Amino acid sequence: MSGPAICVEHLSKSYGDTVAVRDVSFEVQKGEVFALLGPNGAGKTTTVEILEGFRNRSGGTVRTLGVDPADHSTQRWLRTRIGVVLQELAIEPYYSVRQVLSRNAGYYPSPRPIDEVIELIGLREKADERIKKLSGGQQRRLDVGLGIIGNPELLFLDEPTTGLDPAGRRDTWDLIKRLSSAGTTVLLTTHYMDEVEALAQRVAVLFGQEIVASGTPSSIGGRDMGAVTIRFRLPDGVALGALPFPAEPAAGDDHVLIHTEDELRVLHDLTGWALDGGYALAGLSVLRESLEDVYLGLTRSDA
Repeated sequence: MSGPAICVEHLSKSYGDTVAVRDVSFEVQKGEVFALLGPNGAGKTTTVEILEGFRNRSGGTVRTLGVDPADHSTQRWLRTRIGVVLQELAIEPYYSVRQVLSRNAGYYPSPRPIDEVIELIGLREKADERIKKLSGGQQRRLDVGLGIIGNPELLFLDEPTTGLDPAGRRDTWDLIKRLSSAGTTVLLTTHYMDEVEALAQRVAVLFGQEIVASGTPSSIGGRDMGAVTIRFRLPDGVALGALPFPAEPAAGDDHVLIHTEDELRVLHDLTGWALDGGYALAGLSVLRESLEDVYLGLTRSDA
């Protein structure tokens, strides 16, 4: 397949007078992790289900792995080359982990080895345990295992770390990074902004059934161009007013804050002042608007 893994142009979906998605366009390049964000009701699930071939669109053009996911003549081919991890999967509670993975592996032409998947999802000690005896977090790991058992070219992950403890989340992040490094394309939906920053090369935000911003996690919404806050501990013996730029005390500790839109010049002059005077700028950091703040700003109903 040449071209992007996913190409969406002017996608729309309506149910009578109710618009679920309007004029949505984006691309996902092969091998990248792409995050599709948005509050509940924004159109994420509808968009993803159209990409997977489980829902028909009302208008626009969609290509998933180079084919139209609504084309019945290629749907079977497509479904052997994608993996899907939903928020909730219906799995027979009396099957073991190994049995469920073995059964699902039979649906694909070139599945991953069962033991390899069990190891990847961290369930080696639970391989022969019945699913009903697994914890919620362990069942979520199994969901991911079912998504990757077919060795997919394209993996859809719908909030894959919901219900996992911190160690389970990091293990899942590491697995997603390994899959991406090996060439698997990943489309991720999540409400965790730290997850987006850890995994995604690019991101698009859906709000009001349309895309309101897209870009890299560091640049979306002008995040890389806006004002910053420079924070450091006030040197001993230096009064606040003696600093080369107006500063204010930070709440709750002995640090000070300088707010500026001229980051490079202020840092240059501040560090030059500190070097000339022999002052230590302990804890020096540059704080930008967080990805969560940008996301909330883009998805406010009054924005």
